[in-house]
Amino acid sequence: MRTSVQRHLGKVMAGAALAVTATAVMVGITLPGAAGAGEADTGGARNTAQRAAQERMPGEGPGEGRGQGQGQGAVAPGAVEPPADEGERGTGSDPLTGDETERAVRIALDRQVLRSAQDVDGDRGPQRLSVELARPDTAEPDARAPRRADVTLYDYEDDTLITRTVDLATGTVTRTGTQRGVQPPLSRAEQTEAARLLIADPLGAGLKADYKDATGRELTSPDQLELFAMVYRAAPGARPGALDRCGEHRCARLFPKAANGPWIDARHLVVDLSTREVAALGRD
Repeated sequence: MRTSVQRHLGKVMAGAALAVTATAVMVGITLPGAAGAGEADTGGARNTAQRAAQERMPGEGPGEGRGQGQGQGAVAPGAVEPPADEGERGTGSDPLTGDETERAVRIALDRQVLRSAQDVDGDRGPQRLSVELARPDTAEPDARAPRRADVTLYDYEDDTLITRTVDLATGTVTRTGTQRGVQPPLSRAEQTEAARLLIADPLGAGLKADYKDATGRELTSPDQLELFAMVYRAAPGARPGALDRCGEHRCARLFPKAANGPWIDARHLVVDLSTREVAALGRD
């Protein structure tokens, strides 16, 4: 009895698959060869449908169907390709979604910017600082304003802040601005690089000694620290002279904390990320 039911069910499924395939061929839609990479086959119906879509009558080329009016010279419609997936999108003044953020960065980093700029590690391309929803122009009602993103980048090649406004609907850069001497908050990548430079520098010996006293372990990597930092700007007459250009250069002052442990005082140390040098306040 069970064998009979399974055989009958298989016929029903195969018949349904052939019917769906026949309908798809009539409207000129090309069925995909697979449901997706890594997906397991769900049964014989899918394979049956794919074989039926691939089998054509003699003389029929790709895109030709057996629709109505074929004998009268009618041309079947071509295959329909879905638009590229742009990911999850927000509306109105909603914060940017993760997909919108990544798309805005891809659009902002065109070939010219990637070729001419340098990031905090010295690699090609500017350092990404922030991506935020752009404010609508004063003449645009908030409800009707297109969704735009302000992508803020820093070029360590010449210490320039770059702001590019991206129209998320059209996928174009609508405005580019550059500034010198403007220092937004440090990104996570910049804080990590500042800690790496400090650990490797002789002036970081005190930091490493305090870490070992607090944890009993050697400090060798920024991953062992919880990092907090702020931009440092040189004050008139402040020492040392090596930090006089902080503000024009991008400089970081770290407030590290041992992971799951105590704070470690490193306030007197400043890392010039533009020159990759470390200096101690109050010393020449």
